[in-house]
Amino acid sequence: MSITKEKDFGTPVSPTDQLVTLEIDGFQVKAPAGTSIMRAAASIGIDIPRLCATDSLEPFGSCRLCVVQIEGGRGMPASCTTPVSEGLKVVTQNKRLADVRRGVMELYISDHPLDCLTCSANGDCELQDMAGAVGLREVRYNPQGKNHLQAAKDQSNPYFSFDPSKCIVCSRCVRACEETQGTFALTIDGRGFDSKVSPSQNQPFLDSECVSCGACVQACPTATLMEKSVINHGQPEHAIITTCAYCGVGCSFRAEMKGEQVIRMVPNKDGKANHGHSCVKGRFAFGYATHKDRILKPMIRASIKDKWQEVSWEEAINYAASELKRIQAKYGKDSIGGITSSRCTNEETYLVQKLIRAGFGNNNVDTCARVCHSPTGYGLKQTFGESSGTQDFDSVMKADVVLIIGVNPTDGHPVFGSQLKKRLRQGAKLIVVDPREIDLVRTPHVQAEYHLKLRPSTNVALINALGHVVVTENLLDEAFISERCEIESFTKWKTFIAQEHNSPEATEAITGVPAREVRAAARLYANADNAAIYYGLGVTEHSQGSTMVIGIANLAMATGNLGHEGAGVNPLRGQNNVQGSCDMGSFPHEYPGYRHVSDIETHKLFESAWHAPLSQEPGLRIPNMFDAAMDKTFMGLYVEGEDIAQSDPDIQHVHAALRAMECIIVQDLFLNETAKFAHVFFPGSSFLEKNGTFTNAERRISPVRKVMSPKAGYQDWEITQMLSNAMGYPMNYSHPSEIMDEIARLTPTFAGISYQKIDQLGSIQWPCNEEAQQGTPVMHEHRFMRGNGKGLFMLTDYVATAERITRKFPLILTTGRILSQYNVGAQTRRTENNVWHTEDRLEIHPHDAEDRGLKNNDWAGIKSRAGETVLRVLISERVQPGVVYTTFHFPESGANVITTDNSDWATNCPEYKVTAVQVAKVSHPSEWQENYHAFSEDQLELLAQGVNDR
Repeated sequence: MSITKEKDFGTPVSPTDQLVTLEIDGFQVKAPAGTSIMRAAASIGIDIPRLCATDSLEPFGSCRLCVVQIEGGRGMPASCTTPVSEGLKVVTQNKRLADVRRGVMELYISDHPLDCLTCSANGDCELQDMAGAVGLREVRYNPQGKNHLQAAKDQSNPYFSFDPSKCIVCSRCVRACEETQGTFALTIDGRGFDSKVSPSQNQPFLDSECVSCGACVQACPTATLMEKSVINHGQPEHAIITTCAYCGVGCSFRAEMKGEQVIRMVPNKDGKANHGHSCVKGRFAFGYATHKDRILKPMIRASIKDKWQEVSWEEAINYAASELKRIQAKYGKDSIGGITSSRCTNEETYLVQKLIRAGFGNNNVDTCARVCHSPTGYGLKQTFGESSGTQDFDSVMKADVVLIIGVNPTDGHPVFGSQLKKRLRQGAKLIVVDPREIDLVRTPHVQAEYHLKLRPSTNVALINALGHVVVTENLLDEAFISERCEIESFTKWKTFIAQEHNSPEATEAITGVPAREVRAAARLYANADNAAIYYGLGVTEHSQGSTMVIGIANLAMATGNLGHEGAGVNPLRGQNNVQGSCDMGSFPHEYPGYRHVSDIETHKLFESAWHAPLSQEPGLRIPNMFDAAMDKTFMGLYVEGEDIAQSDPDIQHVHAALRAMECIIVQDLFLNETAKFAHVFFPGSSFLEKNGTFTNAERRISPVRKVMSPKAGYQDWEITQMLSNAMGYPMNYSHPSEIMDEIARLTPTFAGISYQKIDQLGSIQWPCNEEAQQGTPVMHEHRFMRGNGKGLFMLTDYVATAERITRKFPLILTTGRILSQYNVGAQTRRTENNVWHTEDRLEIHPHDAEDRGLKNNDWAGIKSRAGETVLRVLISERVQPGVVYTTFHFPESGANVITTDNSDWATNCPEYKVTAVQVAKVSHPSEWQENYHAFSEDQLELLAQGVNDR
């Protein structure tokens, strides 16, 4: 696919469905009323010169290149800001217009470096293009006059350069920061000739409020804002559409290439999840794929005390298979299993669970969704009949009220966060439920109506209080309930939720949220025409995570906020393919499509299709695997793309279990924390080296397309297939499209999905079948997915967590993410994103810090019932007194050393968000950290010895 510049046209001013007829350059044109003249002209192939106009921004009319003449009108209006109207006669080209445009362009060029041949934007510069379009051949103005040609470059940002000498002050970067990103980090400083683009208060980009999303770089029509990768390597020569491998938004990108080198990642304007926007991770942090730390040769060893031995693929595969067979012969069929990853494609995940069920002969398969969104799967399956969110992201633009619970979109899902901020700036109201003050509580031009700052672990008490107000103040949508829900279940729930112990006044002592605020928030949500709920790990990672998801579903059904745009229950999935890994049958009790392994018809279907006897007994969950390893009954593990030794809770127990196993096979890009306990290492492939699909948080299945050859020789699905064949279970796929075809044949919700259709449509939201051949943007429009088509209300008793604060452990630790880093950090820590976040820190309220004699940057020991670690202090009023907060992106921080083994009652999702701790000033690392560093150094030495032996 060759590079073709995407044309920018003026956006409609205020388009409607009414068509008007006008004449442009003698041609008759029909266009919606309110459309700009520029866009109407473009629809018939007339390109009006322009610099400040772009289709991703509101019309501005500052550059004056796009002027036109209108019969009977005065002057020369800007075509980008002038709407069409009935009977209008427009001229876009004549001598007078040409003279004006050349004169305007002369002024621009008079204060612009004439270094086009050596400029990094040469061949991709709109200023250069427009100079040619208007026929500029000479500049009459004295180049020795006053100019900006000596303005100093700002090279502070690691990913892009700012060269003000080339700036034409078109304001596109400023408008992109405001309209697209919503950060308002850029402004035009000064007036007239002294006008200039300024980050924040004349700060360098790195020190400003800029979040490095790249919207300004993409909007810039010159080389003023330019990717350093383009400056260093030149313009790309072809592009391939693929999907980001970071968060659950699933942004579509054009990987712009030179041969097999990625020059830049450009957000795809046709991407239905991101509409041409991106964040710092997806746009810039792709360098990990070619990082020197990549392991590119298979390795084996008999013991974790042995040095690694590089071997051929054939030897590594055969050794792994023989070890798994040996363990099964010694300990039994159920003594081995595997873990899939939300970082892998749907096709890869499908093959791993198929290998385990048909090749290993058991259902001992689980996924990292176990430790994040498994309560979402359980709660929404019970109430709505399907384990997924209900809306597409664009639905938020129709919401009147948005309820955010336990999620931080601007950090964890930044592109959706920008879209949400845009809707809030348009007038939608926001309610935030979070123990910490996230950015959305108060950010430029956005302020939450209510911030319900509850105590960690009290989610269910709060959702019950909101439901209590809805019921007792008769804010119910009776018509929706009677038509769409099981009346018996609603009657029981209504009686339960109306009880006094669920009232805001009664729960105030539990949650810490004033009753008046709860009542006001409930009224705002229930009275809205369209109210949407978005939630994240702050809901699911609790001992009552599943209960809370059910409570959210109850509230949405009770108010009729389902089945239409602007409403819904929307889990914001953390990793790129959390939804897909669950869809593909990665849980030990479910086949693909969430069908239980004990269901007779489903069992027969898969046995017939896979030509293998299959177990009807659910397998081991991840925590059960660890416990069984300690009991010497689970001794072999195949882990693809997941780092359980860093990401799972109560890490000391996890490490002990990994040490107890006899064969651990890790398939990954890097020698991660889990690989330090491994006996076989299969070098995996990055998203840039493979074909497949990801499914994002809105159920959108998007293409992942190979842009370079796999650096270790194979795509991940091929490695799994080789292992399966060596185990004696034959797999013979030649391309991931064949795997997707099999998924579609065996899974009703995916019946209409194929690579051909994905390439045709760009992406598809499941269900996609005979009933919804183009996919399903909004779920449950006419009936719920449950067997009888009715929504199910369920009782949600609040049960206090077993993790209580005491005199010994008086604070509650909760965890979260930060914009620049991703999950366990294996990818982002190997990029320039470390400039913004080099370590995990402990946020603590000034009062709690003062009580402990702590100051900013002091080292603090954090001790829980499970363990102890040390972090640097960040004093912050974002957290409330009694609560401390940290991220978990750096393994040496040991955040999960102190998290406990408490988990959700239904799914075993760990209670990461609630750990009772004590904090004290210290001067040295914890014992765990000292042991960690010693063990890590030993493992790196064993790796180096093996490489040197080669």
